[in-house]
Amino acid sequence: MANRRALHFVFKVGNRFETACFYRDVLGMKILRHEEFEDGCKAACNGPYDGKWSKTMVGYGPEGDHFVTELTYNYGIGSYQLGNDFLGITVASSQAVSNARKLKWPLSEMGNGVFETKAPGGYKFYLQDCSPPQSDPVLKVTLAVSDLQKSLNYWSNLLGMKIYEKDEKEQRALLGYADNQCKLELQAIPGKVDHATGFGRIAFSCPQKELSDLEDLMKRENQKILTPLVSLDTPGKATVQVIILADPDGHEICFVGDEAFRELSKVDPEGNKLLDDAIAGDKSDEWFAAQKKPKATG
Repeated sequence: MANRRALHFVFKVGNRFETACFYRDVLGMKILRHEEFEDGCKAACNGPYDGKWSKTMVGYGPEGDHFVTELTYNYGIGSYQLGNDFLGITVASSQAVSNARKLKWPLSEMGNGVFETKAPGGYKFYLQDCSPPQSDPVLKVTLAVSDLQKSLNYWSNLLGMKIYEKDEKEQRALLGYADNQCKLELQAIPGKVDHATGFGRIAFSCPQKELSDLEDLMKRENQKILTPLVSLDTPGKATVQVIILADPDGHEICFVGDEAFRELSKVDPEGNKLLDDAIAGDKSDEWFAAQKKPKATG
């Protein structure tokens, strides 16, 4: 599985302006590319919505060698209900801690130089007050699971992830595809995993030829396939093939063909301007205010 890469995690955004401020000014990430769409995605990248939406990729460097976040915004939806499924992203960045303090962004000290903060919408981030131990400051994504052993069987035995750490007492495990990539942490919780409406999706890439084999494996193992292998078009850019899976707790997992994705994911020098222009041109808040209606909750 050496050719597989951790790519990004998808968040739903209710307020693009506040969210952009958090990622740019607090975390210190860059806008890598921004795209606007008139209709919903065939692979439900923006959730179960059919209307106009946008996608913004933000990170500390190009998607070819950095784990990034994909911010999806549905026009007309102002907020989403968070469940207990997403437990946080850990980032090693003294600069982010310093930025948060300067901007008076709320920080909660957790001990050992780790601070908890929240992006607009409530998604948790854990900031380590230190220099990153690798080229990418994004260290891990933590997801809740209801049965650690069952989840390890899925992520390790079926998806081929290496188990880096396993703590039976704390009921947690750390997995990944490579030493220098962002890791996936699974943390067992009591009861069921609830995705509510703010659920995200984690994405990985693999050689395109492996996608159909992966689909066949999931069929043989009677595992859930949310979106069978499909081609996604982005006007003026590469067409990528993806398959969307779900683990035993319903966490959505996207696998995308690496060759086309590398072409699609090139940094757009206009990304920052495109996002700012889209925010400035979005009059949906004004329209809802004029109609004396609140934006919908997703």
